[in-house]
Amino acid sequence: MKLAWILWLSQLLPQPAADSLCLSTTVYLEARDQTLQGQQAVAEVALRRLDSGLWGDSMCEVVTARKQFAPSLVPPGTRLKNADAWASSVNVALGAELNWALPPGERKEIVPGASHFAALGIANPSWRNAYHVATIGDHTFLEVQKLKPRS
Repeated sequence: MKLAWILWLSQLLPQPAADSLCLSTTVYLEARDQTLQGQQAVAEVALRRLDSGLWGDSMCEVVTARKQFAPSLVPPGTRLKNADAWASSVNVALGAELNWALPPGERKEIVPGASHFAALGIANPSWRNAYHVATIGDHTFLEVQKLKPRS
């Protein structure tokens, strides 16, 4: 399936299905070759950003915000071909959403406070020297800004 088709479908689906599809797609594109923990950490950053409201009011808005996550960076014709990785990404996204629905003190956080991540071996973002939360696989997770849940 193509990225453009998935993003189109997400516009037709009701919530919370649309957000789950967008988060699954992001986990797949960003971390399908990473460990389970690395995939969960990517989902956590996206969920933390959604909570803040700074990048949008839905997960689909957050992950398609200009130059923030892979759905806005890779060509729309990109094919998601690895069925096993897709199934894993869906499971990770759904589990992350369930975890994030818990009260903040009860959530299992893998990268506490991380607002951004990057594969610093291939990317050189201006915020690369921010507070380093963790490195998991190829990704470095950073607290570039303190994100507070919207009221």
